Amino acid sequence: MSNLQLRTVSGVVLAALVLSLTWYGGWPFRALAVLIGALVFHEWSTLSGMRGDRRWFIGCWALLGIVLAALMLGASAATVLILAVGATVMAAVAGRQMGQGGEGAVGLAYAAFPAIALAFLRDHDAAGFVAVIYLFAVVWATDILAYFTGRAIGGPKLAPSISPGKTWSGAVGGTAAAVLAGFAVALAAGHSAPLLMAALALPLSAVSQIGDLFESAFKRRHGAKDSGSIIPGHGGVMDRVDGLVAAAIALYLAGSLMAGPDFPARGLFPL
Repeated sequence: MSNLQLRTVSGVVLAALVLSLTWYGGWPFRALAVLIGALVFHEWSTLSGMRGDRRWFIGCWALLGIVLAALMLGASAATVLILAVGATVMAAVAGRQMGQGGEGAVGLAYAAFPAIALAFLRDHDAAGFVAVIYLFAVVWATDILAYFTGRAIGGPKLAPSISPGKTWSGAVGGTAAAVLAGFAVALAAGHSAPLLMAALALPLSAVSQIGDLFESAFKRRHGAKDSGSIIPGHGGVMDRVDGLVAAAIALYLAGSLMAGPDFPARGLFPL
């Protein structure tokens, strides 16, 4: 089996699993969000060499574990967010005192906050289902069309020192596709203002691409091509959710401003 075939098969299987859990919502999707957070931190801590100091490594995992456990047990958004902020601050202070720098705290935040955003975006109602499908559509359209547009058109590089393969043409193509995808999902869901949701897809696509570049910069800093090897043909979990985690936080914040942190999807898709 060629690498492209392997990527396609594993991608289809992974997408089917994720979409199934998205359909169920509730605790199964919350468990998926927690698993993503744990795997992201596992890859982050491996690449950054946190295992070199056992106390530091275990301490950061303990802090993240408290946050993810509270999320899995159904604590309120305020409770989980306070725990996540507290854990990040404690990791930052401890990292400085132990001579570990701030990378552990950044990794903890990078794992915890997207997991929180995803879990509360979906929750268990119809609005949550549509909100997460909208998020997936925007991020996946950005990723796929950026790749194919960049290969077809080429042109100036977007960030050659971070990710030499990305181009401005790909970024524009991915953003245009995201806007169309966002409009299509909103229209199919019967949203009263599909053009507004199409407009929201534009900054979400930009945030998604920034998240992609952030993860690429992190890997380059540590001399790695992939964040891991858990997904056949794709690399690690961070390689697949780099854009999603950033966009999830952005969409969660937008929804929270309209409907509160516990049910953000109801502000985005008042069905």
